[in-house]
Amino acid sequence: MDSSANEAALLGTLEEARRQFLALVDDVRPELHRYCTRMTGSVADGEDVVQDTLARAYYQLSEQKELPPLRPWLFRIAHNRAIDRWRHDAHRMAEPIDAASDLAADEALEPDHALARHQAVNAAISCFLQLAPAQRGCVILKDVLDHSLDEIAGELDLSVPAVKAALHRGRAQLRQLSSEAAPARPPARAFQPALLRYASLFNAHDWDGVRAMLADEVRLDLVSRRKAVGRREVAMYFTNYARLADWHLAPGWLDGREVLAVFSAPGAARPSYFIELALSEDRITAIHDFRYVPYIAQEAAIEFG
Repeated sequence: MDSSANEAALLGTLEEARRQFLALVDDVRPELHRYCTRMTGSVADGEDVVQDTLARAYYQLSEQKELPPLRPWLFRIAHNRAIDRWRHDAHRMAEPIDAASDLAADEALEPDHALARHQAVNAAISCFLQLAPAQRGCVILKDVLDHSLDEIAGELDLSVPAVKAALHRGRAQLRQLSSEAAPARPPARAFQPALLRYASLFNAHDWDGVRAMLADEVRLDLVSRRKAVGRREVAMYFTNYARLADWHLAPGWLDGREVLAVFSAPGAARPSYFIELALSEDRITAIHDFRYVPYIAQEAAIEFG
């Protein structure tokens, strides 16, 4: 077997292993995304952390002698990656991950009321960023995702008393944040002309016009499916969209960022997913397309102009 055949066989083996791994974690991904979205304060950033988590888990798996308990292992990686992302983006001092571990255990700190769950589920995603990391993680896992205290302790590498204490403090702060007056709605903003032009050309199936907007080294991330760099490599992305008829793009705002919401049918009540562009003047430098992670739409509260 020549070297090119060996390379092809190796790549085929790696791709099959990746496919099997993604199938293995498929049921956990929507829950991971709900967690990472609240840990980072952003739907798109939350999915970036999910992708980072799965990449790290896949790499670490090759070093394991046996498969670790899947759910706590993935949440432990996701927790640390989300905190690293938040700290980097916020440029702030890092609170210790086990900030609650030295607090005394108390049965009074273990309320499991429906009120706490209702409060957490309905709180604005941005509110969670104001909680310390340990408190944030515990409140999300318990009150949003309904994990048990023992599960949370394993997922965050904390003691059960520390989980109870973090829950108590985090719930109290979240309750205070939720009771404060809602901030004034920001004034309407104009979308960047390049975003509007891209959407218009895309909806008109003017693929030559769309390609003319691409920077030479444009980057494509078709999340969970493929990546490409450069005009020629990204061309297949538009060819595939040209074969589909289940979409219409509409500019909107998500977490303060411009996005293109993708509606899968005329008159659909909400978008199926969204696309995020990076713009440099009138050129598209990056495309971030979430078509193949449809669970992301459940958390995406997109506002339209």
